[in-house]
Amino acid sequence: MTKPLQVLRSNVSNPKLWIVIGIGVAGVVILAESRRRRKRKGIVVEDFGAFFERFELFPHPQPPPPAPRQALAGLTFAVQDNFDVAGHVTGFGCPDWKRTHEAVEKTAVAVTLLLKNGAKCVGSTVMGEFAFGMTGENVHHGTPVNVKASSCVPGGSSSGSAVAVAAEIVDFALGSDTTGCVRIPASFCGILGYRPSHGVVSTVGILPNSQSLDAVGWFAHDPSILHRVGHSLLKLNAVEPKRLRQILFADDLFELSNVPKHKSVHVITKAAEKLSGYHPPKHMNIGKRIASNVPSLKAFYEDSTNLKNGISSLKTLSSVMLTLQRYEFKINHEEWFTSVKPKLGPSTADLVSSAMNSCIDGIKSLYKVRTEMRTAFQSLLKDNAILVMPTVADGPLPINSRKRSFAEFRDRALTLLSISSMSGCCQVSIPIGTHDGHPISVSFITYHGGDKFLLDTVLDMYPSILEQVSIASVSVPPPDINGDMDTSELLKEKGNAAYKGRQWNKAVTYYTEAINLNGTNTTYYCNRAAAYLELGCFQQAEEDCNKAISLDRRNVKAYLRRGTARESLLRNQEALLDFKQALVYEPQNKAASTAEKRLQKLLR
Repeated sequence: MTKPLQVLRSNVSNPKLWIVIGIGVAGVVILAESRRRRKRKGIVVEDFGAFFERFELFPHPQPPPPAPRQALAGLTFAVQDNFDVAGHVTGFGCPDWKRTHEAVEKTAVAVTLLLKNGAKCVGSTVMGEFAFGMTGENVHHGTPVNVKASSCVPGGSSSGSAVAVAAEIVDFALGSDTTGCVRIPASFCGILGYRPSHGVVSTVGILPNSQSLDAVGWFAHDPSILHRVGHSLLKLNAVEPKRLRQILFADDLFELSNVPKHKSVHVITKAAEKLSGYHPPKHMNIGKRIASNVPSLKAFYEDSTNLKNGISSLKTLSSVMLTLQRYEFKINHEEWFTSVKPKLGPSTADLVSSAMNSCIDGIKSLYKVRTEMRTAFQSLLKDNAILVMPTVADGPLPINSRKRSFAEFRDRALTLLSISSMSGCCQVSIPIGTHDGHPISVSFITYHGGDKFLLDTVLDMYPSILEQVSIASVSVPPPDINGDMDTSELLKEKGNAAYKGRQWNKAVTYYTEAINLNGTNTTYYCNRAAAYLELGCFQQAEEDCNKAISLDRRNVKAYLRRGTARESLLRNQEALLDFKQALVYEPQNKAASTAEKRLQKLLR
């Protein structure tokens, strides 16, 4: 027996010996895991998993004086793995794609423009396979770490580019945006993300997902860098005169958002007041505007929907967008998929299968919707208006979220993201602090071709936005005040009369006054919720129903109205639970029974 074994045998009952052995084993395991991670596909831990491949592309030489300094001199950037770089194989986020393709001879036009303007490229970034997916996960290359919310996904498909900027590894990064692939990760990672007007930045040298929707996008953590990159890629005229700006708030879209309005609408309203040539903001229902100005959408409406106030038109628009994307992706890549039969991640496999198995009739009608959307938004925004809306409806999803939770998140997100993708307008996602510990954002949209106008507006407003974000982070909504109960009953009756007369705003005012006097009456909240539903104020309706149910757990009307509000906010799973609960207390309730059957069918 060797000497070490003799020592071990003689001290087998000594606890100190086992502690030493345990520490030693743990150290070996940690060291091995650390080395494994550093070696994994060339990704190093310090890069937060953002990079797929590291390399250097040096900028073009600085011209001699008196020529001005290059616009991007001294800045570094990264490019997504679907941008061609001469001498490298473009991976498209998929090992089988890279395996079956050769190194390219030319660098993408957009990348070349940035090099000509003085920036240095330091590598390619991880992306969702084939520029699909909203979470930013990639089963082959790993999921980049969201440095602003480490337990959550970074958003996709341009996840690596967003993380590289959020972690300040590079000054800016390129990604591609088809159905929100730049806007989502910008929002989730708390940075600026820009989708330009469709077609104004060359996509030559970029692997396509859907050419009618694809746009070259970029991320930055500083508005001046976002602005400089925009000028370089868009070849903008720096001396173009400024225009007066009109701010439009899409009230119905903010109804879909989980962010309190004092952290979003109020922040932008106050920041806009400091703009030169300030006009008081206007409020509008963008869903209704689309419904009345995009007549081709009517051919795609679903008869089974119970959605109100224009949300159905937005949901239909997102469905048309996905159908167009599937059609073009199939045209672009069907031959390769048929011959190679690549190994894909589960979520990507579902998306690709849906595209490859699609059989679309009336393709012209899809393009007609896109054309009408462009016309409708050019008419709405003209050459001086900015539409303000949430970038996405929800915060970043936790890693490994349930499939059903993701489906609801996806539907709500695409309802908002489809507007720019289908109209071709330019859009920028702007971080506005945090809510519930996660980054939040709003988006500015303006007319197709208004990129300089939009970039200038962001540059002008950003300092004021940061100031208002700081103020909003410590502000608290005022509490309710209780008062005289007899007067409150009289106000409730006035509210009922206004409601019957279809004077919804007046009804809300009366019910609110009644609640201020007596904040413990279930009926007041439930009645105000009914008026809010008629006005399309679904979040307020839900909040009132929550209060009514907390005061009376058997209030069937409150469950029905909360279910209606949640369904209108595209939170169908929660709505179904409300209708089921109403049936527990009233098994014969026809409205609850009909709603339950409709949602059960929808969620299959």
